[in-house]
Amino acid sequence: MKPKDFITLKEIASMNIKSAGRFFSATEAEIEQGLTSDIYFVRTRDLLGSMGVGDTPVTAEIFSSRGGILAGVDESLHLLRERNLEIWALPEGEPMSAREVVMRIKGRYSDFGIYETPLLGILSSSSGWATAAQSCKEAAGGHKVICYGARHLHPAVAPVMERAAVIGGADDCSCILGALLLGRDPVGTVPHAAFLITGDTVELAKAYDRFVPEDAPRIILVDTFKDEAEEALRVAEALGERLNGIRLDTPGERGGVTAGLVRETRARLDQAGFEHVQIIVSGGLTPERMSVLAGAGADAFGVGSFIARAPAIDMTLDLKEIRGKAIAKRGRIPGITDNSRLVKIN
Repeated sequence: MKPKDFITLKEIASMNIKSAGRFFSATEAEIEQGLTSDIYFVRTRDLLGSMGVGDTPVTAEIFSSRGGILAGVDESLHLLRERNLEIWALPEGEPMSAREVVMRIKGRYSDFGIYETPLLGILSSSSGWATAAQSCKEAAGGHKVICYGARHLHPAVAPVMERAAVIGGADDCSCILGALLLGRDPVGTVPHAAFLITGDTVELAKAYDRFVPEDAPRIILVDTFKDEAEEALRVAEALGERLNGIRLDTPGERGGVTAGLVRETRARLDQAGFEHVQIIVSGGLTPERMSVLAGAGADAFGVGSFIARAPAIDMTLDLKEIRGKAIAKRGRIPGITDNSRLVKIN
């Protein structure tokens, strides 16, 4: 699909966008037109055009404020497609250091200058989420990490976040669109609501076993009605070898999931002959808690808010060449920054 023409100041002045009857998030067409850009980039484009210098060839570089995992590259390239630009970038998912140049763009300023706002936003947010996911994966000690963060964000960006989380190291995600955009199946079972409506954990576990496909893992929540260790044993006895795991999601009002609870549940399952049953933990997890729980016997983790609410990694775009001549604002070094890790993309 060919990108839409950029919005102009004159068009913005005459626009009358109704807020009723729509989501407040931007559509892909609105992003491509420049409607999510800061107004001064549109003003700059029109001003330079009126002066006859809008098509000046430039080289721009984007660098990060701190280290982490780079994400958002593919989406950035999609935004810049068919703009007759030369682009170099670090590959998606690569580690980056503080102030490292992660992308270089060469072409006419009029072909991409208006996109500075969304480009930096895409890379900043996605890299922040990917970096948080990496810290969770490291804390998990090699155990599985599933991103459950969609409920903590506006739905328009939830798939972006979950995709970035997987790029950063999460093994799977629960958001349907986020998983499908990665070519994966979304991961998840059923919430507490299903157990509350059914009225008994074992009854629902048996129904779930009958309902899901044969190759789907049988993982059952065990913290809805009774003591978690007791419910884990009841479910294990009911499903036997067919039970793959139990999930502990004890609410904060009851102290959350503790290392002691994980150790007790693990011990009681093992003593009853259910060593094959894994323990999956979720609920307000942080890397610090995950490390402790992994040491206590947890086998997998569902992480939501820590990833979804991760701070963005600020990105900055600087012009470093004008008509092939090295240049920079005061405080920055003129000319292209050497970074052999950049890969020519376009």
